[in-house]
Amino acid sequence: MHLFELAMPWWEFILRAVAVYLALLVMVRLSGRRSVGQFTPFDMILLILLGTAVQNSLIGEDVSLLGGLLLAATLILLNHAVGWITARSRWMHRMVEGKVVQIIEDGQLDKARLLGEGVSELDLDEALRRAGMEDLSEVRRGWIETDGHITLIRRRD
Repeated sequence: MHLFELAMPWWEFILRAVAVYLALLVMVRLSGRRSVGQFTPFDMILLILLGTAVQNSLIGEDVSLLGGLLLAATLILLNHAVGWITARSRWMHRMVEGKVVQIIEDGQLDKARLLGEGVSELDLDEALRRAGMEDLSEVRRGWIETDGHITLIRRRD
């Protein structure tokens, strides 16, 4: 096989990239709210394995330089397009990014919502410490942001 000789039609690369990108977007969106800054070694392993798992779905039998560059360009353009659309459409933003979820009201934690978002109480404890608080009684309101970070507002007692 030559460096620039494609093993399948150029449009098939684009179709494969779109299908894999959208499927992964949905799967990642459904997997929970852990933020990128909170990646554990297990999350990193999953990310690497996902890349490996979808490699053949993207590239098929092609090993050409041109095929790899076409896939990379398609994925970058898709990512840019999704960002552009989500910045202009509330509905699309909610579908891709999710919405902010309130988990604390007047010091009372809604554990079901916390766990439903894939966030542990240990993550909440860390957010309390970062905010300079020792326990939930100091919190007026708390939310899990769309990026997985926890925002806490202190009571004014």
